[in-house]
Amino acid sequence: MSSPINPFYQEKVQLTQNKIAALHREINRLSFARLALILVGGAAVFKIVQSEHVWLTLLSFFFVLLAFVWLVARQSKRTKAKKNAEDDLMVLENEINCLAGKPSIYHDGSDFVDDRHVYTSDLDVFGTNSIYHKINRATTVGGRNVLANWLSAPATRQQILDRQLTAQELEQDPSWCLDFLARLIFSLKEKTDFKDVLIGYLTKPYTDFGKNWLRFYTKIAPYMLGIAAILSILYGSWYTHITLFLFIFNILLTMAYAGKVTLVATGMGRMGNLLERFGDVFERIETKKWQTNLMKNSLLAKDEGEGHAPVSQSIRKLGSLINKLDYRLNIFVASFLNGVLLWDFKQVFAILDWRKNHHYQMAQLFDELANVEALISFAFIRINDPSWTYPRILATDNHVLQMGRVKHPLIYKANAVPNDYRLEEYHLALITGSNMAGKSTFLRTIGINIVLALGGAPVCAEYFELSVMQIVTYMRIRDSLNESTSTFKAELDRLDMILKLVAKQPNAFFLVDEMLRGTNSVDKYLGSKAVIEKLISDKGVGMVATHDLQLAKLEETYPDYLANYHFDIQVIDGEMVFDYKLKKGACKIFNASMLLKRIGIDISF
Repeated sequence: MSSPINPFYQEKVQLTQNKIAALHREINRLSFARLALILVGGAAVFKIVQSEHVWLTLLSFFFVLLAFVWLVARQSKRTKAKKNAEDDLMVLENEINCLAGKPSIYHDGSDFVDDRHVYTSDLDVFGTNSIYHKINRATTVGGRNVLANWLSAPATRQQILDRQLTAQELEQDPSWCLDFLARLIFSLKEKTDFKDVLIGYLTKPYTDFGKNWLRFYTKIAPYMLGIAAILSILYGSWYTHITLFLFIFNILLTMAYAGKVTLVATGMGRMGNLLERFGDVFERIETKKWQTNLMKNSLLAKDEGEGHAPVSQSIRKLGSLINKLDYRLNIFVASFLNGVLLWDFKQVFAILDWRKNHHYQMAQLFDELANVEALISFAFIRINDPSWTYPRILATDNHVLQMGRVKHPLIYKANAVPNDYRLEEYHLALITGSNMAGKSTFLRTIGINIVLALGGAPVCAEYFELSVMQIVTYMRIRDSLNESTSTFKAELDRLDMILKLVAKQPNAFFLVDEMLRGTNSVDKYLGSKAVIEKLISDKGVGMVATHDLQLAKLEETYPDYLANYHFDIQVIDGEMVFDYKLKKGACKIFNASMLLKRIGIDISF
């Protein structure tokens, strides 16, 4: 599909590829520089050692070590920049592939498939080739859940308007959206709900670490050891024994508390590095100048005021503390750090203080992050295809549904046929038509666009106006061997659900496609007629598609309530041509006899 955004993506891809190549070259140069430093610096230090100049030896060794650390730090920084650029490239290439009709790298929502839901299964909301898969840009478990929830139930009018405004703000800044997605792409393959892990960790009971005396000793121990070491250099072996005693005592003390230290560290796994990456994501939200109230009033976008660290900084601090505590996993590093600095205790006390004093509401912060992911998913709909539009949501208790040039969003743009529809003075549209003429697709077109509209997303139409309503559908009815349910029984169960919902909810809007397929033609007609009349008596509003032309006569009985529409075929040069256009009135042309004639069966009347 050609899109105005395509050149923008292509230009960014080229720039990013050039950046990755340049960083790759620099990383290789730094690797060679480190190797050269080890060889040349090592040889130089060896020569200086032979000269027996102690201070010169110490200075040269310190210089080589400092240079090596600088090279390692620089290479580490460039490696991180290269990884970020690769994430940028992954996000950009995915958008280009999506425009070309290829599958997205994001989750398709298969986990949310539910045949018992009032509409999601019938309308292809979740699963392979679903609307969720088409629009989803959420990577965290929370973000995917929020987007699924928004597509599974209608929001209030105010919620819809707030989401629309924020999505519109986001679509004006595609570069920011792409950067945000790239910083979160690390969570794409994660199955862990980071919010649950973090909240569970923060609410664990505090561990007793000796309270005040151990805190005090942890603060003064490095100074005591340092003073003893200096005195040992100045005054001899007695102080050397004291230094060694303090060093060993510190190690033994940390070993005695190793179990309690483990309790503090348990459950976080790789969360140290992940929290630092989340800090980068939160920083993007904090520093953006939001215009809509939905984001201006969020904790992530609020200025916490003087004396309070930003959320991103606080999250990074916790991540850094957890990473530092992981140094204990290397026995040699841990022995040195604990012997000199009581490292484990220092990090544990800092983590416990963070838990105790941190005033941010972590659950709400991750919920807001999930909302931003869902809103960006909505924004990318129009970033990639500006022909979509935001629907007008009316504040009325009456059913309103009007649309111009509406299309099915999952049909390739060049092949999708637009239609107009207005729910006018009648309440029930009865749609008849030939096989393959487009009845079922039209019902799904209406349904999925209503789902998008009532979630706060743009719709695939030039114009769309509706009131808030609860959709319920009857389209794909399946039997169930596990539940010993026949197709006819499954149909009855679904009809019962629809009738109960219509009777209970005044804003219900039903979409019914070919009722009672699992029974004989007489019962099918009589049963379908009875169901439609029941819906009319309960003042139900919606659409019914059927092959049964006899049902079209109900318009004569209920002229103020029911209106006939149809999809038909045209025969041109002996070939059937479908235009997939909705027309008023009952269908007069059916194609079964033509199709049968093609295989040698002639139906005579």
